[in-house]
Amino acid sequence: MNTTQEISKRKLLGIAGLGWMFDAMDVGILSFIIAALQKDWNLTTQQMGWIGSVNSIGMAVGALVFGLMADKVGRKQVFIITLLLFSIGSGVSAFVTSLTLFLVLRFFIGAGLGGELPVASTLVSESVPANERGRVVVLLESFWAGGWLIAALISYFVIPNFGWQAALLLSALPAFYALYLRLKLPDSPRFQAVNISKQKESSLTKMAKVWAKPYRKQTTMLWILWFCIVFSYYGMFLWLPSVMVLKGFSLIKSFQYVLIMTLAQLPGYFIAAFLIERVGRKFVLITFLVGTAVSAYFFGNADTLALLLTSGIFLSFFNLGAWGALYAYTPEHYPTEIRGTGAGLAASFGRIGGILGPLLIGYLVAAEVSIQFIFFIFAIAIIIGALAVLFLGEETRQKELI
Repeated sequence: MNTTQEISKRKLLGIAGLGWMFDAMDVGILSFIIAALQKDWNLTTQQMGWIGSVNSIGMAVGALVFGLMADKVGRKQVFIITLLLFSIGSGVSAFVTSLTLFLVLRFFIGAGLGGELPVASTLVSESVPANERGRVVVLLESFWAGGWLIAALISYFVIPNFGWQAALLLSALPAFYALYLRLKLPDSPRFQAVNISKQKESSLTKMAKVWAKPYRKQTTMLWILWFCIVFSYYGMFLWLPSVMVLKGFSLIKSFQYVLIMTLAQLPGYFIAAFLIERVGRKFVLITFLVGTAVSAYFFGNADTLALLLTSGIFLSFFNLGAWGALYAYTPEHYPTEIRGTGAGLAASFGRIGGILGPLLIGYLVAAEVSIQFIFFIFAIAIIIGALAVLFLGEETRQKELI
């Protein structure tokens, strides 16, 4: 790769990565805001669960709609639209005074979030050489940890002193960055090279192709994998500050401990990025998923602060490393003309898990089911995802995209 190509790759990674970071910042802040709203608005655990689930309903719709759109109008335009949608929605939601309006806005914010993630990973996948693709996409995902870290810092320093509204206003800043993206971001060279007739195929035709015989096995595997990872992630991490409160810690202490756990996400990404081109996608996914399941089990059963923090740190490390591998792995299973559709459909189906996970905790906590059993459920879900990769997954390391 020459110097010009290297600079172009870094520029793309930086631009897409910052968008990814803003995405994570919004999701991360939401987990802290749920805990704060519970006190401000006297929410029940079921209502708290619905906040996370409505966000995921929006993400499911967004992943489907914008994934299809990305195969029609290009990756760049969809990336900008989705970024604007969730940024502006976050800013407006700072001014609402009722749960109903907050939920409506969370749907639209979720649609932006759900559409941006698979489209951004598809754009980056199509723009770098095969021998670097996995590592670069995992590095793209590592910006998620940066966003969560910023969210934890804002929540720790801003929410207690200035309120959750101020935190939401800060999360609206990406709207200005989206305008910059419109001028600076190149579209995918592979998308631009696709035959115009294939771009104009109907959405139903593209969706049918994803389930056609050549792709049926990998589509089944990806849908199971996405569902299990999203179900457990949004169930565990959106509730993380609230679970700390349920375990007897103050709101401030809970934010502090979650901030510590969040720091472990970065080495998780970097180690996954280091391994993914050396030992392959399947090995990284299975190893990090098993690590996530074990960590979830010990976190749910932790009865001392030391065990809680240690298991929480490993939970962040393994789970976010698995996410990085997932985003590298997904677009590699489809040709360019249906890559956005295939990745978007898998992410959309996965978001159904994101709807059920937060709701499950809300209703099980209300029914006085133990945290230990709840996290055991998440551990089992993660193991199912690992088994799907083991038995149905194909290795795509250094596979040339078509």
